[in-house]
Amino acid sequence: MVLFLCTGNSARSQMAEAFLRHHAGDLYEVHSAGLDPQGIHPLTIQVMSEVGIDVAGHESKSLNLYLSKTSPKWVIFVCEKAERSCPHVWPFSLQTESWRIDDPVDSTSDDLQRLMKFRTIRDEVEARVVQWIADRSAVMEVEVKTVLETQEEG
Repeated sequence: MVLFLCTGNSARSQMAEAFLRHHAGDLYEVHSAGLDPQGIHPLTIQVMSEVGIDVAGHESKSLNLYLSKTSPKWVIFVCEKAERSCPHVWPFSLQTESWRIDDPVDSTSDDLQRLMKFRTIRDEVEARVVQWIADRSAVMEVEVKTVLETQEEG
């Protein structure tokens, strides 16, 4: 299981969850949550729709839904605040990562600039997810090769 964490679960973590599902299919069970869920931001829905991914039906979820109920293999913090607030929460996770992506919700510029910020963050999140999948695939290939070589020797 992969769990993306951020503060509001309204933009970055929702995007990451959707992109991992989109690019990796059923390879990973994927979820997202926030320390203080704020609902999915309308611009998150818009910019994801622009790339053919519908997140309109997603819900903003609280971290409390996952605490003591699951032990994710990977926890990925997409914001510094979430990382600072809960590094001790996942002691049994195999791996945690910090992506520290700017929060487009915090943008106070005009509507067009705000939309552009959401698009920029969307593209950054997608690039990170695609790289994360590639990194996991490379590790899995090495592990499979090692197992096969060990079996051949034995």
